[in-house]
Amino acid sequence: MGARKWIRETPLHLMMIPSLVLLLVFSYVPMFGLVIAFQKFYPALGVFRSRWIGWDNFRYMIELPFIFQVVWNTIVIACLKMVTGTVLPLVVSILLNEVRRRFVRGGIQTLIYMPHFLSWVILSGILIDVLGTKGIVNGFLGTLFDGKPIFFLGDNRWFRFVLVASDAWKEFGFSTIVYLAAITGINPSLYESAVVDGANRWKQTWHITLPGMLPIIVLLATLSLGNVLNAGFDQVYNLYNPAVYKTGDIIDTLIYRMGLVDMQYGLSTAVGLFKSVISFAMISISYLLAYRFAGYRIF
Repeated sequence: MGARKWIRETPLHLMMIPSLVLLLVFSYVPMFGLVIAFQKFYPALGVFRSRWIGWDNFRYMIELPFIFQVVWNTIVIACLKMVTGTVLPLVVSILLNEVRRRFVRGGIQTLIYMPHFLSWVILSGILIDVLGTKGIVNGFLGTLFDGKPIFFLGDNRWFRFVLVASDAWKEFGFSTIVYLAAITGINPSLYESAVVDGANRWKQTWHITLPGMLPIIVLLATLSLGNVLNAGFDQVYNLYNPAVYKTGDIIDTLIYRMGLVDMQYGLSTAVGLFKSVISFAMISISYLLAYRFAGYRIF
């Protein structure tokens, strides 16, 4: 019986080989480069001949005057994105569930889902044109209030709001699908019983829909803790500029500038390793919380 099962499942295991090779080449082999964090690395000398300096890169990282501001920016932006990425899809999914015409609901769902497939390179170009001083938004605000144009992408007061709002606009349609699937899994007889008891749509939502969605809400919220240091490099890099470093510079963009622009390879690797260790701890905690409160298990 065991041999038959092995023969039957062999093609399925063979299908995993390309994925395993990609994972090995792009995720595990590059981890050898982490030794650069402990070296005064010069590309001409390579990893084996560059001078070892121990923890000096990490000490220098801690002494950087802006490092704590960058970490703070990363945490604030990531947390705001997690909150909006949880609340907005939840509200939209409940509202969509109340739409009785299927073609209307399907059309709305398609429209809000489309931005998910666009890259931040494309969306950033759209946002720069729309939010520019001569863009549609400033033109509309100028018509209503006859005031000075707002530099959304060059003002520290507005930049975080633009990041969070644009990220929510791009991704909430995808998350809405998950919540709609959770709603379809609720027993319809519960709603029928509520109608007999005289409950209106609001009470049905509050006492049936939300409790029925609670496990998936808790699961997604706890798993999102692993992204607390991932504020979205591709989005921030395509939208930020030196004028908004105070509120928009994050760990990933700092690593990019240090490593590829300033060529401080050891220091940038040290910052990246620091982020990876903290992210690993947060991911471990998030999975522990997901198992504790939502019964989620990897195996």
